[in-house]
Amino acid sequence: MNILQVTNKVPFPARDGGAIACMNLTKGFAQLGCKVTVLAMNTLKHHVHPDELPDEINQLATFKLVDVPAKINAFAALINLFFSRKPYNAVRFIDENFNDVLAELLSENKFDIIQLEGLYVCPYIPLIRKCSNATVVYRAHNIEFEIWERAAKLSRGVKKLYLQNLSKRIKRFEARLLNSYDILVPITARDGEMLDSLGNVKDKHVSQTGIDSSVVVQDSSGLEFPSLFHLGSLEWAPNQEGILWFIENCWKQIHSRYPDLSFHVAGRNAPPWLIDKLNVDGVIFEGEIADAYLFMNSKAIMIVPLFSGSGMRIKIIEGMALGKSIVSTSIGAEGIDVTDGENILLANDATGFVEAVTGLIEDRDSFERIGRNATLFIQQNFNNLAISKELIGFYKQYIK
Repeated sequence: MNILQVTNKVPFPARDGGAIACMNLTKGFAQLGCKVTVLAMNTLKHHVHPDELPDEINQLATFKLVDVPAKINAFAALINLFFSRKPYNAVRFIDENFNDVLAELLSENKFDIIQLEGLYVCPYIPLIRKCSNATVVYRAHNIEFEIWERAAKLSRGVKKLYLQNLSKRIKRFEARLLNSYDILVPITARDGEMLDSLGNVKDKHVSQTGIDSSVVVQDSSGLEFPSLFHLGSLEWAPNQEGILWFIENCWKQIHSRYPDLSFHVAGRNAPPWLIDKLNVDGVIFEGEIADAYLFMNSKAIMIVPLFSGSGMRIKIIEGMALGKSIVSTSIGAEGIDVTDGENILLANDATGFVEAVTGLIEDRDSFERIGRNATLFIQQNFNNLAISKELIGFYKQYIK
């Protein structure tokens, strides 16, 4: 099977959820004998030089990186707000150079499947239809408008009004693109149901992001117990909001009870204002981590205080695979069929978070039990090769 994956960001290094979701399927497809090409927008924000791709990555697929600025410009966003009905988030990824490279690639290759990774590459579907007879797949990484709708509810003033407007525009944008593809592949069942409610009538197959157990290896030899940690992109607003909420509403109570306890916050691209707010007693800002799995293995309790966002949090899947006891909001664990009290602890307010954390600190047996159950859950449900194989089997029914 000849597969083209199209993405609005280079999926290497695979440090964030979107990149991991794309790269893990690339790996799974390649391991199953598929010929894979990855066409990626090489944006200014996440720019990667082709020479940076290691041999083991280049052996998986042919990577074609196309320079697309996609930069965020306040003036351009303002012009867009007043003189366009399209969401600024989407407009940034509509690029003539990328359009030309895609057209040339389609004219030179006969693909069986063209898998569009996320909403913002879907505007290229008309070009794909014009240049190729391949089966077009929309792989929905999340419900995009829901991210901004939820963020608006947590905001105030002018920012709230802007985010409300943006979420409405994105919702219209998503709705207009529905059914322009041949197959829908949502990452979570919940996302699939929401897209159906918006009007999707195409066949769909839920395909969650898998874990490669040869890479995500549990090692508790250097575990610091007790300790708390959060790992995620610190430029992403939902993570910023969640961390600050936890520090302001939960950390003071926890730290006063356990004065020697540390809360480690790690992630890339933290803005200076956030770093300043993390300057709190007992909170350790780690910045970008060279080896995420080494870091996660060394810490005990994973904190995921998300109140906005959409889709599936890959870091929770990775944390569970590493045997972490995780305390998350229901939104944070959304799309993952976890069981509260068995393989994760769910809390949606400050009291619940404090009780969950203190319970794990006070009861080492409970901490270890939840971690073991989490690992078993991932092993049984998130094997990357098995997920990739099932998706390939589904695709075979629709190859033209």
